[in-house]
Amino acid sequence: MNSSVIKHGIRFVLLVLAQILIFKSIDLDTNGFSYFTIFIYPVFILLLPIRTPTVFVVLLGFLLGLTVDVFYDSLGVHAGASVFSAFIRSTILHLLEPRGGYEVNASPTKSNYGINFFFKYAAIFMFFHIVVYFSLEIFTPVYFNEIFIRTGFSFILSILFIIIYQYLFNPKE
Repeated sequence: MNSSVIKHGIRFVLLVLAQILIFKSIDLDTNGFSYFTIFIYPVFILLLPIRTPTVFVVLLGFLLGLTVDVFYDSLGVHAGASVFSAFIRSTILHLLEPRGGYEVNASPTKSNYGINFFFKYAAIFMFFHIVVYFSLEIFTPVYFNEIFIRTGFSFILSILFIIIYQYLFNPKE
């Protein structure tokens, strides 16, 4: 079996476990309502090799989201957000493509393309993921302010943990 497949399989399992065992239990609520949700599991989609076909990324995104949904009892909300994020991933990568193009079989990490590239890529990706997640969870434009506030706070916390993740598990630089 390819070592890359094993590496990404282990990442899948560990990120899902981190999400359901650690980040699900972090309860930062205000007046009985949580404005802070930390999303770490989308890092799996974020760090897949750049040349991975979009159809395969979308299928993996669905599997990832569905796995998280099982533990959150959220009826497809994580799956919907993950599928959307997986679908727009190639567009984001195309928009941020360096002049010389991407290396074959490279993953979009800070060690391969620098922290500035990775931060822009992760920020755009996570913003769309979180907006779609809260839009699906609340599912009405009446609560636009709530979606906006929850997206903002969750985005800041999630991107902070993703950058920390990059420095801990991909420290080359």
